Amino acid sequence: MFERLAELTIRRSRVVLVVAVLAVALMGVLGVGAFGKLLGGGFDDPASESTRAAEVIAEKFGGETNLVLLVRTSDGRVDAPAARRSGEALAADLSADKRLTNVVSYWESGSDDLRSRDGSEAMVLAHVTGDETQRRENAQEVLDAYTGTYEDVLTVRAGGGAAVDSDMSKQVVDDLVLAEAIAIPLTLVLLLFVFGSVVAALLPLVIALIAVIGSFAQLSLLASVTDVADTATNLTTALGLGLGIDYALLMISRFREQLAAGASVDDAVRRTVSTAGRTVAFSAATVAAALGALLVFPQYFLRSLGFAGLGVVAVAAVATLFVMPALLAVLGHRVDSGRLPWAKPGRSGTRVPPLWGRLARTVMRRPALTALPVLAVLLLAASPLLGITFGTSDERVLPEDAQSRQVATALRENFDGSEDSALHVVIDEPVGRARLEAYAVALSGVEGVVRVEASTGGYAGGRPAAAGPGDAALGRGDAQRITVVSGLVPKSDAAQDLVEDVRAVTPPEGAHPLVGGVDAQLVDSKDSIGDRLPIAVALVALTTFLLLFLFTGSVVQPLRALVLNLISLGATLGVMTWIFQDGHLSSLLGFTAQPMEVAMTVLMFCIAFGLSMDYEVFVTSRIKELHAAGADNESAVADGLGHTGRIVSAAACLLAISFFAFGTSKIGFMQMFGLGSGLAILIDAIAVRGVLVPAAMRLLGRSAWYAPPSLRRLHDRFGLSEGGPGAIPTAESSHVKDLTRV
Repeated sequence: MFERLAELTIRRSRVVLVVAVLAVALMGVLGVGAFGKLLGGGFDDPASESTRAAEVIAEKFGGETNLVLLVRTSDGRVDAPAARRSGEALAADLSADKRLTNVVSYWESGSDDLRSRDGSEAMVLAHVTGDETQRRENAQEVLDAYTGTYEDVLTVRAGGGAAVDSDMSKQVVDDLVLAEAIAIPLTLVLLLFVFGSVVAALLPLVIALIAVIGSFAQLSLLASVTDVADTATNLTTALGLGLGIDYALLMISRFREQLAAGASVDDAVRRTVSTAGRTVAFSAATVAAALGALLVFPQYFLRSLGFAGLGVVAVAAVATLFVMPALLAVLGHRVDSGRLPWAKPGRSGTRVPPLWGRLARTVMRRPALTALPVLAVLLLAASPLLGITFGTSDERVLPEDAQSRQVATALRENFDGSEDSALHVVIDEPVGRARLEAYAVALSGVEGVVRVEASTGGYAGGRPAAAGPGDAALGRGDAQRITVVSGLVPKSDAAQDLVEDVRAVTPPEGAHPLVGGVDAQLVDSKDSIGDRLPIAVALVALTTFLLLFLFTGSVVQPLRALVLNLISLGATLGVMTWIFQDGHLSSLLGFTAQPMEVAMTVLMFCIAFGLSMDYEVFVTSRIKELHAAGADNESAVADGLGHTGRIVSAAACLLAISFFAFGTSKIGFMQMFGLGSGLAILIDAIAVRGVLVPAAMRLLGRSAWYAPPSLRRLHDRFGLSEGGPGAIPTAESSHVKDLTRV
């Protein structure tokens, strides 16, 4: 297959490039509309109890409160005549707005719970209508219309879930622009340093550009048929840029190596496609296997990123396998045009052993002495995982100057419980007044509950709080809604325990209450992801094992790769826990310490695992090629790392830049994702590939290539490894030596 692909790109190189230009133009047109289709949120399980509760409340009660307008008066008293008149006018305007339902204000309800303790602020609660896309648009329009100064008397700020989503969506776009502005120039500089020539350095950017444009096109198509999270833009951009450059770097390096050995341009392209091209195909398959595991989760945040990641990996691989050989065939020896002053050819007849080859031989002479200290450091880095806790994103991931975060802080500090973070209990069936009242009384007696509001009245401390008919809007003939307000910090351990306690209260006879709200959503999300995580891990491990077996013909190599990758991933997640959960470096990076975001942690695991296997294939492919050609195990490892170590280190630095650029984000979980993914790549490329792999291969010896006879026959029939046209002997040249600097 790869031989036929090579012939196609050689004989029809200009046709391939014309088709590629047309395809990129079409993808660019499709990709323009991606941002308008992407959604915020997506962290909830659609089948969970909290989601079903929200659906019933939306259908029968106009929706849960997702917008809180915090109102302050110019004279400092919300009960002053001027403030009351303006407050009533604001509430009337909001009630008449078709984008809002369930508008409740302090001035209309007279509820002291909607007024701050010092009387200087009051709340107006509302529900922003529409599906995910419409709600975002409606929320932004409402915020533009009502926040700021109202009638020169009130100052209005917005909080609640709708406002947080609006602030987060705008921040994601700003962060993406900044990350690209940082990553692309740094990447170009490093490529110039790596290749030493302008033309060779620009070629990987061509593939990366195709991958990024293709990623936005497939995001636009995906968003037309399913929900896609807006943070997918960050992932696909970083992956597209990084993988495009990684794969192109491998192809160009092999092509220049063949030219330096005296091959013709056509033969160099053939050998490059049949060896490095085969490696790219397997590498893409391993990354896709890791990202495909995200599809087992019901949250569309993870599921959409799984689809998007599979798409960008496919685009990057296809562009590398078709466009890059065509470019190399057209350019030929001109691939080294624009040689830079520092890239001077070495003296003929001399050959300095590559740095990574020398390191591998040193490690293999004393494998235990060199590997144990590295292993100890990685295990120490992983130790914070012993105290890891998980949560979901809220306003605290935003910068402190974000309005929605400031409102949330004010609500916690100045009000006795907030309905924005209350638990919402809904009974989707008729319930008699006496049974409903008894249930509400029982709920109000749960430890941590400040008050309970139902259609039958208000309750606190296990008894009615005040006489009165209650809130009629909370009840209807076929359903009842109960609001349970606590004074607990939202998403804290105590708040999560309260969810379980409320769900444990004996319901009215024959009724089946559903408990929702932000804390219930957190509990359900953790349970949902925890239930499916073993399946995802098993799928990643199984598919990776099968792919590496097909690639190497050994059952030991896949197991060795899995163990070493898990060690490097453990170290990465441990460091991220130490930083983002325990709060170290928070003042430097500007984030608020909180539990690890559960969905983002799963995403980072899959991304980092896939990219680790990416480099595993890079290295193992060359070692396997040399071993199959007759080299002994130690020579194959040393020479294989000598050839690929510099490529892996350069590729790792380039890919890490793409992810580290997102460390500049002002959203906490995006910082964690960017820094964590970049760190995982560097740990894997340097500590694992440089030290632990040669040590493990030395200790395993000949058994590193073991497979039972039956599996060996299976591999002989179905397996794939680097091969193809006869190899042209390689020699170190000035082109290859340029890479040893990295």
